[in-house]
Amino acid sequence: MMLRGLSSGMRQARSQSSASAASAARPLPLLARGNGVSSALLSGAAPCAAVAAAAGLRPLPAGRGPVLTRAAATEAEPASETFTYQAEVDRLMDMIVNSLYSNREVFLRELISNASDALDKARFLSLTDPAVMAGREELDIRISADKEKGTLTIEDSGIGMSREQLLSNLGTIARSGTRKFMEAMAAKGDTNLIGQFGVGFYSAFLVADRVRVQSKSPEDTKQWVWEAAAGSHQYSIREDAAKDLVRGTRITLFLKEDAAEMADTVKITQLIKQYSQFIAFPIKVYAPKKEPRKVVDEEATKKKQAAADTKAKEAGEESKPVEPVMKTEYDEVWDWRLENENKPIWTRSPKDVSETAYNDFFKTTFGEFLDPLAHVHFNVEGTIEFSSILYVPGMAPFEQQNMMQRSKSIKLYVKRVFISDEFDEDLMPRYLSFVKGVVDSSDLPLNVSREILQESRIVRVIRKQLVRRSIEMLEDLASKEGGEDYKTFWEAFGRNIKYGVIEDTENRERLSKLLRFSSSKAEDSLTSLDEYIGRMGGNQKTIYYMAADSVAAARAAPFVEAMVAKGIEVLYLTEPIDEACVTNLGKYGPDKNGPQYELVDVSKEGVSLDEGEEEKKAAEEVAKDMAPVVDFLKKSLGERVEKVTVSNRLLDSPCALVTSKFGWSANMERIMRSQALGDARAMDYMKGRKIMEINPKHDIITGIKTLLKEKDEDRARDLSELLYETALITSGFQVDSPKDYASKVFTLMKIALGYDILSEAEEQAAAAAAAPKAEAAAPKAEAAVPKVEATPVDAEVVSDDPWKKSA
Repeated sequence: MMLRGLSSGMRQARSQSSASAASAARPLPLLARGNGVSSALLSGAAPCAAVAAAAGLRPLPAGRGPVLTRAAATEAEPASETFTYQAEVDRLMDMIVNSLYSNREVFLRELISNASDALDKARFLSLTDPAVMAGREELDIRISADKEKGTLTIEDSGIGMSREQLLSNLGTIARSGTRKFMEAMAAKGDTNLIGQFGVGFYSAFLVADRVRVQSKSPEDTKQWVWEAAAGSHQYSIREDAAKDLVRGTRITLFLKEDAAEMADTVKITQLIKQYSQFIAFPIKVYAPKKEPRKVVDEEATKKKQAAADTKAKEAGEESKPVEPVMKTEYDEVWDWRLENENKPIWTRSPKDVSETAYNDFFKTTFGEFLDPLAHVHFNVEGTIEFSSILYVPGMAPFEQQNMMQRSKSIKLYVKRVFISDEFDEDLMPRYLSFVKGVVDSSDLPLNVSREILQESRIVRVIRKQLVRRSIEMLEDLASKEGGEDYKTFWEAFGRNIKYGVIEDTENRERLSKLLRFSSSKAEDSLTSLDEYIGRMGGNQKTIYYMAADSVAAARAAPFVEAMVAKGIEVLYLTEPIDEACVTNLGKYGPDKNGPQYELVDVSKEGVSLDEGEEEKKAAEEVAKDMAPVVDFLKKSLGERVEKVTVSNRLLDSPCALVTSKFGWSANMERIMRSQALGDARAMDYMKGRKIMEINPKHDIITGIKTLLKEKDEDRARDLSELLYETALITSGFQVDSPKDYASKVFTLMKIALGYDILSEAEEQAAAAAAAPKAEAAAPKAEAAVPKVEATPVDAEVVSDDPWKKSA
């Protein structure tokens, strides 16, 4: 088995912080990884001088090293030796502890990791010296708690430590068992092992007032005890009178009052599942379990016997004893329970893992109940090594995660020890936040903090690999026959891909191939851009799209009428992010070296239908013929429209309002209006100037032309106003004054019902003129309000349409 390989400094960087602020000093020194302090110390510099210099403290005078005091031996226990630290070391450790960790629960992770290292070391040494395992063959970690005494005990059957090793590993800031063992293995050409104790051990003081370490090494005939208290400047080492360890180490934590919950087996099990479930060695917790036991239900048996006696008496027979009624009772039995049964499948070769194993691991690790749609398992080797499994979930979460929130989809492990699942964009960009997976690195330090992640070159390499493999996984899913799985994926996470096209310029081309939209030729299914290009006509060089609230609204838009009639396919963009996506994409080509097709919004100016020469000449003639109407409409509407043109893309609508090429479309303007923090100044700047395109073949346009020939400009002006406001609605804009527009529509409705609108207007004007005179004649009398009634007239049936009469 390939064992974990970290340098001594990296192991010592696995420290835990959040010690009590009330403690004026710490019991043990601590190292921080990657700074001048640890470098100076690990290079062999004098511990105290290096610490003081790195901390900006005054150097100690000569002779002020650790004070060694030998306590007098008693009959109850062997003699103990007490060692004293300098105050500067305590102050430095306090600063480092409070900067490394914010969650004290990870103390258990650190102690279990140290125990796993000791087991690794014992197993390695047993390969050349089988006597190491004598007396205790099993390699495991055992954890027990005592609520009444407030203690937590972690015991391993690893290599253990002698007196000298306890003194060296736990008592000197510049040294650790890891460093010594690594140096010894380096001489043999094997540097893939780490030792038992490093800085992570001192995290025990975050939850404990006092820590006792009992250890027995195969190299020593005696068992030793190391003990220290939080806030003390001393620790002691003595021979252990218990002598109950065959080999290994037992750490007993005397918990603080505010850490009493750490003596609860339920809490311990939770922390093991969260941080250490993939440790290679068994982790057993001494916990209660319910064991069933069959016993006689006396009351039920009596009732059964009474019923049998009554029945026998009625039958005149002799009563017989009945079979006793049994019931199940549960006894609480304390026993060792294995807590890390879930094995890390990412450490195995992908060809050795079945599909069922991948699916079960996904559901167990991430709490899912559906099989994933796809997965990818890969190992990266070289200067940076890590393993990973990525999954595409079978369904979107019930509450879609906000892309601005921190993602919890990627679980980061360092040598199978869980570090965190809370990242912003360190391991995966926001648009791929739906991808779930695990990453196990051999190169990251175990005390991975936000600063280390942000600055680490290793993390940047890991992130790039994760993004690349995720896109490859989606490409494979899209290429599967049938496409049902990809359709399911797109319905759940399609918006994420569109967001990726906007955000990830490096992978935009690959992501664009994953895009799917409805279209005029495939309204009920999804169309890729490649499929659109495959259906294009020979002369078409543009991809057309229409953005609207729904497929029905896009289909009914006046801009697509002539295009659909001529067989030109139009993509229907129905989600708010769609237009921003295709706008950022700009052009699309299925092949890097092939032609690039521009994506064009049909609701903007300049859309060409690739007409022939004859059609262009005919359009020019029509434009000349409609010039008076064009000039009148521009004059009548004024600044509300930039210009009026004759359109060749309208079929059933009299006119449409398009926007300038580089301004917001009607759909984008509506989306930006709905923003809670929208900027009114940006709205005025980005709104596209409206251009009115008229349909020269429509009856209303020809009717306005007739009115202009008859010099009836007032009626033509009224029609142009109503025509403009109606075009605002059909083109997706908002009417400036809905009340005025409604009043015009109501007037048309009255005309349709046969009311004489002119007579009503004259009567109302006369009543309004008479009202002031009545008030002057009788100022104290209540002014009579004239009641104007509409006079119904017979509707005239006209055989010929007057709008079509030629002048």
